[in-house]
Amino acid sequence: MLGLANTLRQEAADARGMKRGTLRIGSFGPTSSIKLLPKILQHFRAAHPGIEVHVDEGPDRQVIQWLEERRIDIGFVVLPEERFDTVALLEDQMVALLPAGHSLAAHHSLSLKDLCHDPFVLTEAGSSELVSRLFNAARLVPNIRYRCSQLLSTLDTVGRGDALTVVAESSLPVDDDRRYVKRPLSPPVKRQVGLAVLDKRQSSPATLAFIELASSLS
Repeated sequence: MLGLANTLRQEAADARGMKRGTLRIGSFGPTSSIKLLPKILQHFRAAHPGIEVHVDEGPDRQVIQWLEERRIDIGFVVLPEERFDTVALLEDQMVALLPAGHSLAAHHSLSLKDLCHDPFVLTEAGSSELVSRLFNAARLVPNIRYRCSQLLSTLDTVGRGDALTVVAESSLPVDDDRRYVKRPLSPPVKRQVGLAVLDKRQSSPATLAFIELASSLS
């Protein structure tokens, strides 16, 4: 009911030219919070300076929960997510991340099976659900020894030589870190990131404007 009340307020704001209102966004991990969201927000703020924007960050599964509970108007999610109305923004690939001196670093690509013997670190903030589904679908069980809430902690764990992992390529920092190396998975695994709303027909004008702008920039 609170979500619907916010939509009604936004519709009233739209009648006044969207001069006021609030947009609540859910974001996860570096791909959405660092590589996608800042550019979209820059253009959105320029076009709609009166709209107050709230950004909540959390693990990908928490963004899903926030959407279902109507705590946010729109969220960045890993696609597909058939329970929501979605639009794709970015596609990248999942890669294995290894300590630089690891014996597997000599391989050009790695299978999920190759990654099941050494200690594994799982990043909770990004595509943890996708990584778990990949291993489950292959009937494999990684040797999970670490769980990190942030990607930077995961990178540090790999860089120290304590574990290896699977992450989305677009989530990695632009600057190369010589402590670890990335290798593509074999067979390749693509990942799509997009925006999701609970029901586009009930979305506020500000939410729809954000979707349209994000789609034009992708």
